[in-house]
Amino acid sequence: MELHDVWFVLIAVLWTGYFFLEGFDFGIGVLTKLLARDRTERRVLINTIGPVWDGNEVWLLSAGGATFAAFPEWYATLFSGFYLPLLLILLCLIVRGVAFEYRAKRPEEKWQTNWEHAIFWTSLIPAVLWGVAFGNIVRGVKIDAHMEYTGSVLDLLNPYALLGGLVTLTLFTFHGAVFAGLKTAGDIRARARGLALKLGAVTAVLALAFLVWTQAENGDGRSLIAMIVAAAALVGAIAMAAAGREGWSFALSGVAIAATVAMLFLTLFPNVMPSSLNDAWSLTVTNASSSPYTLKIMTWCAGIATPVVLLYQGWTYWVFRKRIGTQHIAEAH
Repeated sequence: MELHDVWFVLIAVLWTGYFFLEGFDFGIGVLTKLLARDRTERRVLINTIGPVWDGNEVWLLSAGGATFAAFPEWYATLFSGFYLPLLLILLCLIVRGVAFEYRAKRPEEKWQTNWEHAIFWTSLIPAVLWGVAFGNIVRGVKIDAHMEYTGSVLDLLNPYALLGGLVTLTLFTFHGAVFAGLKTAGDIRARARGLALKLGAVTAVLALAFLVWTQAENGDGRSLIAMIVAAAALVGAIAMAAAGREGWSFALSGVAIAATVAMLFLTLFPNVMPSSLNDAWSLTVTNASSSPYTLKIMTWCAGIATPVVLLYQGWTYWVFRKRIGTQHIAEAH
């Protein structure tokens, strides 16, 4: 296996980590409107991700940075062609971070309500747009012989990509509902479990349609295995949620996300961005990669830094592992 193949796999792993961790962050943000009944319960939900949401976004920075360094042509074509949706995602992530930090800075109801609206919308919009973006990457976009995107924003809003956006929205919200059941106590925990079952049913229908469509158009034997694992894990997550086994349900919903990302990257390889105009113009792991020397240096750096990051993030989750409920929220809030 060549180094550019290794880095394709590593970038897939980084995106998997990001969607697994940030997925329930987005889900919790959406649930502040769907699950919470009052400001105290919204505070409980926000506190479940308060210590970890910013650390989870490190995976996005790592995935973007690895793409820039390992596959500069892929990075250039992706960020120029998908400029507007990626800019919207970036703005949402900025506003979302500010909303988490500024919501409780003033006691006025209008102030806090406005920031709560911001948390909801800046969680929902990226959850949809990531699915749209990856749907287009797998499906193929208008790339010419110069590795430049020649389409428009409207070309990105095709049925397959929009279905992908609905899948990521519902899957992340389901993932967040399971996480809420795992991290909360009392009445909100019971309602999170009930909502997870409803969200799981919707997610299963949309995800099955998207996975079958992907397999039918671009799949092979390896992607079929990933599709089966994703479907089985999602069904298992729903069953465990119904049985009140939040830990198992969360783990299986994470497996469903990981298997879905794996399937998308398996259908993509050896391309990194297929051209819908001419297969010969597609960006591949070979023609879009950096020099072997660059990839070698990156591999050494990643081998040293990655274990440290994993240990620190794992320790953070261990420290903040306990459940919280409305009884833990100070009266002033």
